[in-house]
Amino acid sequence: MEFMEILIAVALFMAVLGLIVGASMLHRKHRHKLRHITMTEQWRQIIEKNVPLYLHLPEELQRQLEGHVMVFLDEKEFEGCQGIEITDEIKVTIAAQACMLLLNREPTYYPKLDTILVYPRAYIARGVSRMGNQFVHEQESARLGESWLNGSVILAWDHVKMQVGDFRDGHNVVLHEFAHQLDQEDGAGDGVPILEQHSQYMAWSRVLGHDYTELCEKVEKHKPDIIDDYGATNPAEFFAVATETFFEKPRQLKEKHPQLYDELAEYYKLDPVEWGISGE
Repeated sequence: MEFMEILIAVALFMAVLGLIVGASMLHRKHRHKLRHITMTEQWRQIIEKNVPLYLHLPEELQRQLEGHVMVFLDEKEFEGCQGIEITDEIKVTIAAQACMLLLNREPTYYPKLDTILVYPRAYIARGVSRMGNQFVHEQESARLGESWLNGSVILAWDHVKMQVGDFRDGHNVVLHEFAHQLDQEDGAGDGVPILEQHSQYMAWSRVLGHDYTELCEKVEKHKPDIIDDYGATNPAEFFAVATETFFEKPRQLKEKHPQLYDELAEYYKLDPVEWGISGE
């Protein structure tokens, strides 16, 4: 390659790099502006009514949450399924819960997520399972939510409203599915989200691996645990269910699984016990 061709190639590369950096800076600036827009009173009332956990947050975290909701609703699409009409109530209620998982952290706003599909109630999903090494057959099951790697979260609206109305029962389909989104940001849903420091992975694996194994043993022996039995399905579901418990039954989780609580508190940069949420 001649010298002039090298110069042209370098110039083109720098131009493209400049465009990428410029676009990234504009994107960050736009998000910063959105986070500082005052939320309408109507939207705030929706959050206060449908997301009672919001009322337990310190004022600083309430303002953080409102700012994250503004960005989330600007960047994500909502699509109604089976005839449900997407309203502000649906969008703001879901966004507020999804953004609970972003508080006190550098938010990425679920970069792999484009669309939230909302069904009026539990829906039938068709899955594929392997039988031995040769046969594959389709199964149908009723579901309340799903998190896909290809840019979608699916939720049943009636259960979203029912579960946020009783935010101390340890079940929250929005927190659950968006915990999966965090888990899947590295391209794999394996119960290990992206951690800040490489050194954290060893402790995460040790603590969550131990408590997951313990839950599996309890389920097999029909012994109860503060963490729902569904968490014994696989490590990805354990992380999602543990996240639900962390936000909805923090005191009990800290008492029964102190090391797990500490790992989740370090990851989420939050200590829900301080919010006075006891659970039932």
